[in-house]
Amino acid sequence: MKFGVITFPGSNCDQDMIYVLETIMGQQVERLWHKDTDLKNVDVVVLPGGFSYGDYLRSGAIARFSPIMNEVIGFANKGGRVFGVCNGFQILCESGLLPGALLHNSNQQFICKNIHLEVSSTDSFMTNKAQKGQVLQIPIAHAEGRYHNSEDELKKLEDADQVLFRYCDAQGNVSESMNPNGSKNNIAGVTNSMRNVIGMMPHPERAADAELRNEDGKILFESILDGVLV
Repeated sequence: MKFGVITFPGSNCDQDMIYVLETIMGQQVERLWHKDTDLKNVDVVVLPGGFSYGDYLRSGAIARFSPIMNEVIGFANKGGRVFGVCNGFQILCESGLLPGALLHNSNQQFICKNIHLEVSSTDSFMTNKAQKGQVLQIPIAHAEGRYHNSEDELKKLEDADQVLFRYCDAQGNVSESMNPNGSKNNIAGVTNSMRNVIGMMPHPERAADAELRNEDGKILFESILDGVLV
């Protein structure tokens, strides 16, 4: 399978993502630049974490207008698989490819720590090998990770099973006390109505290597390999 990992000015997790996809998962990776206008026939587009364009205006707001994003939007609208992590999630929301927005954390601070994540839906190309309710330990590192949407839109997401991940405790209990950033409904990741675009705030690429003593995120990459071929 061929992945395309986009680097924007200020990306800092692109090499981590490339390492996991290429070295750990044994897949082909195309390094895509934000000024490119060709996705080079990739099967999956990946928007990694970082601080694209210095997070000026708001996270992802400028990156959304990079030349490569015209290609990503067209690719996604035709059913192509796209996933974004952290800043990538923010860019996808700014681009209108995912519903909602990512706001400043409720404590107004940058948060960097391991959290627990409940798999809320297995109906996606990134969670199909997981079990519903499965708990993963995945790191977060963000200042604008508070997922927000209107109550009506949240209900639509919930009813359509588009919420993929929620913040929880080690036993899988979803509660406000386990919500690190104030996200609505403890939401940590969602998919679009076509189920071909996914965004999540936690970093699975930082939890997919035995050298890091945490491989909880690896099941999400294994799911992609299976889910894209379905």
